[in-house]
Amino acid sequence: MTLLAVAADQPTLEDFGRDVWWIVLLKIVGVFAVLVLMTLFAIVFERKVVARMQQRSGPNRVGPRGSLQSLADGLKLAFKEDIMPALADRPVYFLAPVLATVPAFLAFSVIPLGPMVSIFGQRTPLQLTDAPIGVLIVLACSAMGIYGIVLGGWASGSTYPLLGSLRSAAQMVSYEIAMGLSIVAVFLYAGSMSTSEIVAAQADGNQVSFFGLDFTGPSWFAVLLPVSFVIYVIAVVGETNRAPFDLPEAESELVGGFHTEYSSLKFALFFLAEYINMVTVSALAATLFLGGWRAPWPLSIWDGANSGWWPLLWFFLKVTAALFVFIWLRGTLPRLRYDQFMRFGWKVLVPTALVWIVVVATMRTVSREADLSTGQVALFVGVPIALLVLAGLAIASRMSNRDTRIMAEQAAAGAVRATEPDAEVLPPAGPRRRPAQGTGPSRAEGGFPVPPMDLTVPPSPRLRRAEPVGAPAGRPDGSGVVSSGRRGSTATRAQEDPDG
Repeated sequence: MTLLAVAADQPTLEDFGRDVWWIVLLKIVGVFAVLVLMTLFAIVFERKVVARMQQRSGPNRVGPRGSLQSLADGLKLAFKEDIMPALADRPVYFLAPVLATVPAFLAFSVIPLGPMVSIFGQRTPLQLTDAPIGVLIVLACSAMGIYGIVLGGWASGSTYPLLGSLRSAAQMVSYEIAMGLSIVAVFLYAGSMSTSEIVAAQADGNQVSFFGLDFTGPSWFAVLLPVSFVIYVIAVVGETNRAPFDLPEAESELVGGFHTEYSSLKFALFFLAEYINMVTVSALAATLFLGGWRAPWPLSIWDGANSGWWPLLWFFLKVTAALFVFIWLRGTLPRLRYDQFMRFGWKVLVPTALVWIVVVATMRTVSREADLSTGQVALFVGVPIALLVLAGLAIASRMSNRDTRIMAEQAAAGAVRATEPDAEVLPPAGPRRRPAQGTGPSRAEGGFPVPPMDLTVPPSPRLRRAEPVGAPAGRPDGSGVVSSGRRGSTATRAQEDPDG
């Protein structure tokens, strides 16, 4: 375990589980407070950044420069009326927001926030707990949180929340796989799934030998494993239901998605869970790919940068930068169509992650077995594999865009039509729902999903009640039913003004 002996303040797995009870309680309260405060900050930060992108002010009334707006919104939600649908399943309806929120808090328990510090004379790591499979705990908690969304949509007793919950379940299955595959290469390089040991693996720069030239290379896995980092970033955006992958909450299609029927504190819990998940995956990205709590270069030149309480500052600066990426995507990209979203997850992210794992494993094996330097492995293994991958992507892109390219060439050559006419995709003509009136065809014969347009509108109950007894009517029974249903019709005017 020479990897872990990089600094005296670097915690190891043996340092966990030895704290006194009041230190553990203090850490639990601290993690809870950090997540709540980060949620309040993230909401105001998002509204400010999006407002800046859209050239407007954003929150600027509550607190200094609007900094307390999210706190005011939380208090407002607490005092709102709590409405439950009549068809809701009451126990599950109440339990769903809790199931979505609790795993979000638990996932942060294995995130390392700093090195060994002294708290009231007790030496303890700035991390609640750790395990040899610490990263898998985060993945398990994120998978458990989806049950709250699915059960909340199902228990609401409404169609739109149910559709949003089903989308969320499919989204979790699709992008959880890509997210898990993206961090396999990190495990291969770090040699562990413990979060504290992954941070230790990024402590010092890698010694790179390139044909006799020795120099210190970067140590962050975001630089060493760029494909894994990009896949992780895309996958966690889909995993947290954030734009442009916010299909479970698509207000233009599903009113509000899985939480349409929720209000007051239960809606606030769903809102809280979403932002805590954002903070958790941002903290995991900082841990796995951005060096964790260690100071970036050139701050790392300072001897005290990675000791004491300073690493808390570097860690939360990295988390804030990751949150900015979430907000940036929301303010710039339009929402994907659902079929595009699922196709991208299964046909692009998952195959790319699998190929990348094979490439990384091959390079690591060749370097170890053939006793080659890093430069030789990159030249003789990495470069040929990269060329093959790029050639395959170029051929696949050219084949998929063949028809478009041919039509563009024809249009450039002076063709009358730049595109071919659209294929007939309408459903076949259905049977007549009623005999056609007159000589025209039935409106159901065209295959269009339109309702029948020749219905007789029922009378207005208000007009029927206002009708005087014995007044002339449009029907023999004196009911005065107006077939058109419009108040401006001739029959209606005759009822209202019989002398006119």
